[in-house]
Amino acid sequence: MRLDIRELGQFNHLASQGAQRAAASLSQLTGVKMNVEVTDVSLVTDSVLQETFGGRNFVGVSVGLEGGLSGETVLAFERERAETLQKLLLNKAGASQALAQSSVSELGNIMIGGFIDGWANHLHEAINMTPPTYLEAKGTRILPRETLHAASGKGVFLFESRLEAMNVDLDFSIYMLPEYQEFVDLLSRSPSEPAIPANKLRAFDGLAKRGAHRAAEQIGMMTGMETSVNISRIRFVPLTGVPAQVGDETMVGVVFKLTGMPSGYLVILFDERSAKSVASAMMPGGMQEDGIGAMTEGAVKELGNIMTSGFIDGWANVLGTSIEHSPPNYVHDMGSSIMSPVVSKLGQRQDYAFVIDSAIEMGGQQGHCDIYALPDERELAKTLSALPSNA
Repeated sequence: MRLDIRELGQFNHLASQGAQRAAASLSQLTGVKMNVEVTDVSLVTDSVLQETFGGRNFVGVSVGLEGGLSGETVLAFERERAETLQKLLLNKAGASQALAQSSVSELGNIMIGGFIDGWANHLHEAINMTPPTYLEAKGTRILPRETLHAASGKGVFLFESRLEAMNVDLDFSIYMLPEYQEFVDLLSRSPSEPAIPANKLRAFDGLAKRGAHRAAEQIGMMTGMETSVNISRIRFVPLTGVPAQVGDETMVGVVFKLTGMPSGYLVILFDERSAKSVASAMMPGGMQEDGIGAMTEGAVKELGNIMTSGFIDGWANVLGTSIEHSPPNYVHDMGSSIMSPVVSKLGQRQDYAFVIDSAIEMGGQQGHCDIYALPDERELAKTLSALPSNA
């Protein structure tokens, strides 16, 4: 089956609108101003779910969906933020802790109801909600068992809307997990171009992981630091949301333009401390400089060149295409400011992007690197469609 990228974009838009309604409900009930930071969707495996949710304590509300769309929606607060929410509700109600838990469940029910209303309107079918279930769980236990089982097979589509509060530590996420086959059928009803075969998107996800591991190996060989890839997955996001996803921390990195099939951009970003650690490790005798200067710039550009070659060579080999990259464009600015020009250039041809998002840890706590690959969606669809069925 072929997934209609335009329809996937429509569902992403519906999820974002639903998150806006959920934020408005929470603002009304607590008096706290909430904003939707970004909404994205990714096809994830059980290992990605473990990495995403692992080691975190959650309080949340789960609601099952039936009818026009089957699946689960989970409202998940990390425990400290859930305690903030319960205090706000207690202050509002002047009631007991038990009532606060009940209020969280009812609040979750109201927010999730607003979240899925747009989906029902779009599908022209009613979506029925099961009664809300209050949850306190660690890691992936916040998710339904059916989701974890499905993720170990074909994978699951995970819609994530991240909401942030103004002046209060109340940030949280809404996770929408539609039943895989039903959702694939929805995206395949009348596919228009560009469209991607569902099974090939999973194959490209594997390519992205291998590319990230090759990049990590290059860091290890050049710096002597033990490296590991923490998260590598493909997110489907509105291009306008990419800068916010990267954030406003000052970063050091390189931007590459990719030409061939698929073309696009690849951006490698280090926080300032990591950039200095990497530069020092690449210099004879561990030389250092004050601040971020020419030595750091040279090291980051050299390493970026090698990482990028390793990252895209595997794509070209499996896809049977040729992909070249430009010389590194060195950048030192806020992450969002670095990504904005890239997004602007891609935005001349498309509204959404498959962002391959990888995080690499170097030498334990010594360094961190993020890789963002943004291929042209039409060329990506074309190359994936040409892959053999056993790829």
